[in-house]
Amino acid sequence: MAGIDESKPFVSINIAVLTVSDTRTAANDTSGDVLVSRIEENGHRVFDRKILPDDQGALRDQLANWCENPEIDVIITTGGTGVTGRDVTAEAHRALYEKEIPGFGELFRWISFQKIGTSTVQSRATAGVCKGTYMFALPGSTGACKDAWDEILTYQLDIRHRPCNFVELMPRLTER
Repeated sequence: MAGIDESKPFVSINIAVLTVSDTRTAANDTSGDVLVSRIEENGHRVFDRKILPDDQGALRDQLANWCENPEIDVIITTGGTGVTGRDVTAEAHRALYEKEIPGFGELFRWISFQKIGTSTVQSRATAGVCKGTYMFALPGSTGACKDAWDEILTYQLDIRHRPCNFVELMPRLTER
């Protein structure tokens, strides 16, 4: 049965949070704030947090830098997953993926569909693995960040979740 196996010990992981926006600042980054609070409430550590504009090269460089850091287990970005010309987060992520996790975006849109209907097709939420680091790209709305964390990531980033989770696979992500 799916759920949390309370007999297993919890494992805290290090997560970097990146808000992608031309307009957000530390004072009004509500989506980043939602992610930080949920990460910490779940017993994980926010290793780093940044806000960058919608610039594909700068995003790719920051993501690559974090993927090179062996202390960072997961990167979560919020913003830039739409379809406008400035939305380049998905491209920055995909340029680095060694393995894509298509089920994440599919599940996110299924969850989102139940709340916002067909508007969910405008989301290009995505996930993948780069150099042993999980990467998740979420839309910039606080509701989308809550949905992604509360209904997917809180479970998949908890080693106690059964029947399986992302954390238990971390030691094997760089196998050849």
